[in-house]
Amino acid sequence: MTDGVGAADLAAELRVWQQWVGRTERRDDQASAAPLAGLSATLDRDDPEPLPGTDIAPLAHWMYFLPRVPQHAIGPDGHARRGDFLPPVPLPRRMWAGGRLEFRHPLQVGEDISRSSRILKVDAKRGRSGPLVFVTVRHEVANGRGVAIVEDHDIVYREAARPGDVAPTPETAPTDSSFERRIVPDPVMLFRYSALTFNGHRIHYDRSYVTQEEGYPGLIVHGPLIATLLLDLLRRERPGARVKRFSFTALKPVFDLHAFEVCGRDEGGSRFPLWTRDHEGHLTMRAEAITE
Repeated sequence: MTDGVGAADLAAELRVWQQWVGRTERRDDQASAAPLAGLSATLDRDDPEPLPGTDIAPLAHWMYFLPRVPQHAIGPDGHARRGDFLPPVPLPRRMWAGGRLEFRHPLQVGEDISRSSRILKVDAKRGRSGPLVFVTVRHEVANGRGVAIVEDHDIVYREAARPGDVAPTPETAPTDSSFERRIVPDPVMLFRYSALTFNGHRIHYDRSYVTQEEGYPGLIVHGPLIATLLLDLLRRERPGARVKRFSFTALKPVFDLHAFEVCGRDEGGSRFPLWTRDHEGHLTMRAEAITE
């Protein structure tokens, strides 16, 4: 697919990809302690050792159900080749665009857990930079007490950068935070998070690939890592609060070239707006946490 594809061609391809709607998969795992300890170290936390029965923090379930794609089935971007569970969208740039999560009860260290996934929808449109394809996957994570987490995961596919492309005008980040924390991303942080999540996507650790093949200026900070840093900020500021719902939308890539801030605002109730601000003051992720 190229930018020269017309609306009719895009619609025809979309009809093919929409045949993946309703496709399901299931994975089983055990909520082991080691990934949680590794995540704590990556977030620069001084947490106690996660012992059996310890509640698992919101979003730490991303340390489980990791992809186990054999090496011969890896595509040129480091992801699994498309066309199995996810539709075979040929656009080269694949990004985690956002998500919406409901936390019904905590997962706990040491228990057996499962994740059932289903493709909810596949959609496409033509943006300023060419065609965009959106895939939404619903994950239900369960333990012995039933479904603990319901997560809608949004993936976006887009064209590679081209000479002369005009970047969309970025949104200015709010400046009325109640609390914030400065994050200095570097290749070690990105490698550690990729290793914890067994994420082979080369945009996070292969500088020559991300700059020469995908046209970005530097290594890209993982969307789920940024989302985790936002909820980690709330955990630091309100350690006793239990998160019931969390939503986030990635608006602008964050690179390892500059520090950025994770920010939050206390509005005096159970709702906490959260966001990230880059070194130029631009909004890069918008999020919201609802607590009990």
